[in-house]
Amino acid sequence: NLAEHPAGLTTRPHVTTPAQDLHIQHLHLQDRLRSATQTAAATIGLHNQIISAQTVRNCLREAHLHAHRPHRGLNLTTVHRYNRLQWANAHIRWRLALWRGVLFTDESRFSVYRADGRQRVWRRVGERFADVNVVDRVAHGGGGVMVWAGVCYEQQTQVHFIDGILNAQRYRDEILKPIVVPFIHDHHLMLQHDNARPHVARICTQFLEAENILVLAWPAYSPDTSPIEHVWDALDRRIRQRVPVPANIQQLPQTTINNLINSMRRRCVALREADGGHTRYQLVFGPPPIQ
Repeated sequence: NLAEHPAGLTTRPHVTTPAQDLHIQHLHLQDRLRSATQTAAATIGLHNQIISAQTVRNCLREAHLHAHRPHRGLNLTTVHRYNRLQWANAHIRWRLALWRGVLFTDESRFSVYRADGRQRVWRRVGERFADVNVVDRVAHGGGGVMVWAGVCYEQQTQVHFIDGILNAQRYRDEILKPIVVPFIHDHHLMLQHDNARPHVARICTQFLEAENILVLAWPAYSPDTSPIEHVWDALDRRIRQRVPVPANIQQLPQTTINNLINSMRRRCVALREADGGHTRYQLVFGPPPIQ
């Protein structure tokens, strides 16, 4: 029997009670990764009817719950969250001029080929391995490159290509000494780099102190607060579009970099509002940083 809708349209009758609807919604609010199929299998509707996964989805939509890909974020411990919150509170009142005086630096690895996890193929049952439904995967990503660079307001450093593993001595001799120190002295900047082991090694910290380079304190596991992480994201998108690896960051509009740096106070506010947790500035690509 079909029920009459107020607008004159007919709709299928509910096979669950209002109490069951609330229970279903509560289950999925408690476990956000729970599937509709799981809930349907564990729920008996009116008149002992077996309900479908679609019924569960309809129930969740009524509570404005919709299925989306989960955000892939770093595993933030209580200590990480506390340190991130303290950092945000310490820098939230920084004037824009101070943020424009910071050189944000980092390394990143780029692969020529890398699936973004969003591609889909339409196929019939039994056609999974048919040639028309197979996307070629290049071994080891088709090759990749590790690069280092720095950005600040209205300026960028050269891009340095890293062959092999970057250790503390190489970081000092190949990056800090020939690139970072002259650039910072010429433009009167403060250095930002994360807590990767080569960056915080004694030979590097002592070298920077001897060169009178001020280093901005940085909380661990905080790529969301660094503008250069979003520069890497923009460059990575170009590579996915088969644009060759850029020889310098000038191929990315400087206005984009300036806007990212100008957003630093908003990042601090977002971090404080999240109580040190994940923020809207999180990135969606690349492996977690080595802290």
